[in-house]
Amino acid sequence: MIKVGIVGGTGYTGVELMRLLARHGAAQLSAITSRKEAGMAVADLFPSLRGHVDLQFRDPADAGLDRCDVVFFATPNGIAMQEAESLLAAGVKVIDLAADFRLEEVAEWEKWYGMSHASPRLVAEAVYGLPEVNRERIRNARLIANPGCYPTAVQLGLLPLLEAGVVDPTSLIADCKSGVSGAGRKAEVHTLFPEAADNFKAYGVPGHRHLPEIRQGLGRVAGRPVGLTFVPHLTPLIRGIHATLYARLERDIDLQELFERRYASEHFVDVLPAGSHPETRAVRGANVCRIAVHRPQGGDTVVVLSVIDNLVKGAAGQAVQNMNLLFGLPETQGLDGVPLLP
Repeated sequence: MIKVGIVGGTGYTGVELMRLLARHGAAQLSAITSRKEAGMAVADLFPSLRGHVDLQFRDPADAGLDRCDVVFFATPNGIAMQEAESLLAAGVKVIDLAADFRLEEVAEWEKWYGMSHASPRLVAEAVYGLPEVNRERIRNARLIANPGCYPTAVQLGLLPLLEAGVVDPTSLIADCKSGVSGAGRKAEVHTLFPEAADNFKAYGVPGHRHLPEIRQGLGRVAGRPVGLTFVPHLTPLIRGIHATLYARLERDIDLQELFERRYASEHFVDVLPAGSHPETRAVRGANVCRIAVHRPQGGDTVVVLSVIDNLVKGAAGQAVQNMNLLFGLPETQGLDGVPLLP
């Protein structure tokens, strides 16, 4: 059994990790940390885990994380970079669900995240954990930078077009909507029910932290810097991301066949039949990205619709997918649940 530790087990990604790992079959939850809730039973804070997770939250200092095989950081930005080096030295694999190791350029990271990087040496070693692109590198990694939720939906939607070189990479548009859980479990006015319900708004238009991550990933595939306009929106949903992506077609091609061929062997990317419109509820609770590609009126604009559950394929599920790759397990292990409806 793989001994698993989770640092920061009281947030939405932490509890989602516990939900997935509790039924994984090859993973044993050994330590769940929280300084604030140390000593409290996990099931007392999260009753949904009663009968599935029989552990107490522990202070990170005495949780025995160095005795784990893998440690997930479900923490705010800036935490994993302070603790990853000592765990790696102890032979522990690390999967960071925050952004500490996602950007290749340390100066760029410090600009967007507003703090000095505590472990710049590890940035070059970290492997970006998008399995549909980096599967073989992930298998041999010690440190995984789990992608962000918006970057996952956007990159999976645009990758086939850029890999095939059939669109203008300088004029991409990502118009994205997210459920409120994407903001985390912390108390903030804009995520209170009276603020978020019956409301719809854009945010981060001048620049969102996920923008450089998306540009980095797409640029690597395109072989050149990309021009991307990324506009996120907050919707009155609990879970889900819907990315509507626009690109200018530069040569005629069967788009449906292109996407089906690219993702034919990818268990967690589902290319829907031509003319489809994927919905966020069709991926709720599941580690899958559903995609539909359109060419309105047969013109030169490609519209890609990409939907994921931001807490699963956009966070905890993708992290477990990466763990499976790290330990030579079937990639689907613990992740074959059917989406929830309604």
